[in-house]
Amino acid sequence: MSDLDEHDSLHRLLGGYLLGGLDETDTDRLDAHLHDCAECRAELDRLAPVPEMLQHLPDARHMGGDLPPLTVAPAARPSPQNIEELLSRMRAEKTRETRVSRTRWLVAASVAVIAAGAIGYGVIVNTGDGGGTTQSPPVAVQPITANFQAAAGSTMTGQATLVKKAWGVQVSLNMTGMSGKAPFVCIVKRADGTQEQAAVWGETPEHTAKVDGSSSFTATDVKEILINDSDGKTLGTATVT
Repeated sequence: MSDLDEHDSLHRLLGGYLLGGLDETDTDRLDAHLHDCAECRAELDRLAPVPEMLQHLPDARHMGGDLPPLTVAPAARPSPQNIEELLSRMRAEKTRETRVSRTRWLVAASVAVIAAGAIGYGVIVNTGDGGGTTQSPPVAVQPITANFQAAAGSTMTGQATLVKKAWGVQVSLNMTGMSGKAPFVCIVKRADGTQEQAAVWGETPEHTAKVDGSSSFTATDVKEILINDSDGKTLGTATVT
């Protein structure tokens, strides 16, 4: 008989083994087989509740049956200690497999967290010489602010904020005390005197204005920001330092 045939033959005896229906020879053969066969131990664990379930079934004689009682030699029944030893061994193997699987999962999760941290704090760049250097993320561009000084006879106050852009500069204005004739115009000037119109807006009932404009000048080239009314009268000037 081949090992596979022997295994299948003993596997079919597991039910009788639990119920004590094997003779002493088959019981000893299955005892030896269970110590080395994880598959049969797993099946034994699955069938373990069966004897207790059978004890709760109604007696056939009380249901009108006429079956003789099953007599089994005491020596043929495996001891509870032997069965429990096999089941404990199998459960220990399952616990060990679960622990190993959990450990592998934790290791994989840790690697993912470390990789995410590396991406968040810098990118490792291969220099080609076997080493590596860390490239820090780009530094955020700081805006430039300048306060308006009112021209003679004007009550305008406020602030201009310049933000560097790839195409030039964004100009954000926040002003109060606007007087004069609308529309109002924002002019940005460079040191050489060249200028561009950055924004135009109308009058508000509160004589305030929050306006975003833009210019093709670079942020560092802008030296002055002027607010003029429609007559060309300057209401306020912000000097960029």
